[in-house]
Amino acid sequence: MSDGQADSVNPSFTPYIPDKSVMTDAPFNPGQRRNLNFEGIPVNEGIAGDFPLDKSVIESFPPKTKVISANRFGSSAWTVTARVDVELEDGEPKAYFLKCAEEDTGKAMMEGEFHSMTALYNALPGFFPEPYAWGKFSQTTDESSTYFFLCNLIEMSNDIPDPTELCRSIAELHKRSISPTGMFGFHTTTCQGNLPQATNLWDPSWESYFRKMLTNAMDLNTRENGPWKDLEEVTEKVKTLVLPKLLGPLESHGRSIKPSLIHGDLWDGNVGTSYETGEIYAFDAGAYYAHHEMEVAMWRGEVNKVLRDKVYLKEYLSNIGVSEPVDQFDDRNRLYNSYMTLHASACHGGGFFRVSSYNNFNYLINKYQGEPEPGPEPASKEIDVLEDNVVKMSIVDQTPEKASAVLVEMTPATAAA
Repeated sequence: MSDGQADSVNPSFTPYIPDKSVMTDAPFNPGQRRNLNFEGIPVNEGIAGDFPLDKSVIESFPPKTKVISANRFGSSAWTVTARVDVELEDGEPKAYFLKCAEEDTGKAMMEGEFHSMTALYNALPGFFPEPYAWGKFSQTTDESSTYFFLCNLIEMSNDIPDPTELCRSIAELHKRSISPTGMFGFHTTTCQGNLPQATNLWDPSWESYFRKMLTNAMDLNTRENGPWKDLEEVTEKVKTLVLPKLLGPLESHGRSIKPSLIHGDLWDGNVGTSYETGEIYAFDAGAYYAHHEMEVAMWRGEVNKVLRDKVYLKEYLSNIGVSEPVDQFDDRNRLYNSYMTLHASACHGGGFFRVSSYNNFNYLINKYQGEPEPGPEPASKEIDVLEDNVVKMSIVDQTPEKASAVLVEMTPATAAA
């Protein structure tokens, strides 16, 4: 967290050092299992392993599939997960990954993940495990219902993903995907963590759509963590003062941005490398059609130990470029990350996620409240065309308290997205 020193990019801004009243959470633990407990439920007769399979799951497999075993597998913050090994009709062995969660929250998570992964897989099959089904357990009680998501299992290592391969795939997804309505949004609700995002709508304006997403995240934060008047006030100021000056220029003065399908939760824990093929995969998505720069804002967060390395951002931008106004890229990145940490704060009980959003919102308010909207011409001082036709752009570091310049290289052809 901040040491309380003024930001070196915006010297008049001093990060807030919180008292214990807003530090309500335990340390973030992405491996913490929270919902289901299948203890005491008998396993299926004729199926090896320690994980009981509901009839609805078994009926989701292709016809004449023989289930060999079902075992607890991996860990998840909000669900219980299993590996299911089967033999297909032609005798071919196959492994599936099963995820289960309870009640209305579980339904939103499983349905949202299925539709997210289906859209992503259809857009770029080699980058995502193939989804197969989602549904409701046939065995339920008056108190609780259980829901599941089923997809292809790919055994993955914890190897650091190759920046070139990973970022090429992400950029290809963003360039190849086409919104079915030509607008921002999604056809159903998707979740980040265990809570819903305001994705189930369509909006032709990115500024307007982002404002709705931000409003939902703040509402969730207040509901889950209790009121924090200062945070509520700065969030409103961001919506009224910052968004028109930071997102409005993306779609004014003849500019436009394409709604790109994004994973929506692309942090270290949702990327892996296949043991068998060495290919990189992304999973556990909360997808929607957004400004493509939204995707990589997740890498700014402290929870990332790998993807926050500047080589990933540099590689991604070399494939797809920066939207104009180019000189506002880092502030957009900060804004998008602040939405994500605000939502994460609702999922994880407040704490440093909540304070991170508060500090970044104040930084942006302090910078933009008196600034006029950028005009039609990009800030030429931010771009220098070098002799080898590479564009150099300065982008500030990822936290208010640690501002430094990094070099991002891209061809002139990709500089204007």
